[in-house]
Amino acid sequence: MYLIVGLGNPGAEYAKTRHNAGFLLVEKLAAQWKAGWNKERKFKALMAKSERSGKRVLLCQPQTFMNLSGETVGELTGFYHLPLTQLIVAVDDADLPFGEIRLRPSGSSGGHHGLESIEQHVSSREFARLRIGIGRKDSVRQISNYVLGKFEASETILLEKVLERASSQVECWLQFGLQKAMSQFNGAVEVVK
Repeated sequence: MYLIVGLGNPGAEYAKTRHNAGFLLVEKLAAQWKAGWNKERKFKALMAKSERSGKRVLLCQPQTFMNLSGETVGELTGFYHLPLTQLIVAVDDADLPFGEIRLRPSGSSGGHHGLESIEQHVSSREFARLRIGIGRKDSVRQISNYVLGKFEASETILLEKVLERASSQVECWLQFGLQKAMSQFNGAVEVVK
């Protein structure tokens, strides 16, 4: 069993916001894999199941709001006795330029409250995180309005390319492992004009 968690906030007002980049990625994967979403009250999550590269895969959108994402992830990893090496968390990252993705086997939360919550509930930082760069406006530290804002129309082509590349990276991770997925896909996504 493999678990791919996309972080975001539930509700229509948060849909398609920068902070929901993780949600957007797992939605793309579910669409590609023709996996239907179900509400799992027990885990406080929307879940979709698929089979990829001979592995059972769960896609997850915690419905707890970002800062409590660890409640869902902790419950799921415990229930399925899931080794953290079989978990990947997709998350927005304001410190990465928009258009860049970076998969790492572990690391700090970088101040991201969703990752902090997961680290707290699984008692470890040793899980893969796929950071989806959203950049920041004018290098301002206080960015809540920016991250909770929707992607602009001018950003949609690049966003689609980023999600395509990130979903290919997840597929590579499932088939060939973390190292290959990192070396093949980390970096900036280019839009061919």
